[in-house]
Amino acid sequence: MSFTTKVKAEIASNLLHECCMKAELSAVLQMCSTMNFTSSGLHITVKTENATTAKRIYKLLKERYDIVTQLSVIRKMKLKKNNIYVIRVENKAMEILKDLEIITDKGLQAHASSKLIKKDCCARAYLAGAFLAGGSVNSPNTSNYHLEISTGNFDLAKFLLKVMNRFHLPAKYIKRRNQEVVYLKASDKIGDFLRCIGASDAVFAFEDSRIQRDFMNSLTRLDNCELANEMKSMAAGKRQLEDIQWIETYQSLESLPLKLQHAAYARKALPEASLNELCEYCATEYEETISKSGMKHRLAKLKDIAQQYRKSIES
Repeated sequence: MSFTTKVKAEIASNLLHECCMKAELSAVLQMCSTMNFTSSGLHITVKTENATTAKRIYKLLKERYDIVTQLSVIRKMKLKKNNIYVIRVENKAMEILKDLEIITDKGLQAHASSKLIKKDCCARAYLAGAFLAGGSVNSPNTSNYHLEISTGNFDLAKFLLKVMNRFHLPAKYIKRRNQEVVYLKASDKIGDFLRCIGASDAVFAFEDSRIQRDFMNSLTRLDNCELANEMKSMAAGKRQLEDIQWIETYQSLESLPLKLQHAAYARKALPEASLNELCEYCATEYEETISKSGMKHRLAKLKDIAQQYRKSIES
């Protein structure tokens, strides 16, 4: 079962107040229904590829309007060969559309009225219905965080953007072929959206996976950083050993000031050590307390001396 299917199953199991039931139904019907006029009157046809969404629509219509709907299943013969669940409403179709304010005195509406989603609970229910009808979210186990709601109606897409922004969800819009897509990419905002539409279990699963991924990424970055530092220490140690070798070729280390001798012997004893490790070596071997910057200064001084010998050879 995909993560999207789990999210929709959780949303579909939530109990709703009367006002929220109306808002969720309004979103679902605006997203995935069509109207048909026949000799017997107006019919509503709802199509969805998600079985959970189909059951939710069937249940809400029965509970709110006490009607018997026709449910059928069509199997696609191309591509993924998914099932398409078709719900037909032949009774009270006009009454339903008017009650949900999809049809008003001004005609057919592309999105919900401000009155329908005035309360925050209803606005959340509307977003939940939109996700049930046309939403998807990547599994948190994948490397790409992405949640989207797609619709064929531009005005409805813009309206969804507005409702999401109401809950501080900075969604973006893109047109993909013949679909208008509203999407979120930030992982924390995807978690906020799932929380907003009542998918609490999905939020826990999403956040747990995200935290584990972020933790592992942090460990990887730390390992890479430590490896890079180790490589830098090794390269620096190699150059410093070369400097010391140049000095030994032309004079003994004993002729150097005592502090420089200690630095040189420490480096020869620990060819790949870091500055901190060299400082600890001096403290142990020579009972000398030296800071990291002090050790760096001494090694730089050895480099200057070696450079003088190199220049003398070149000239």
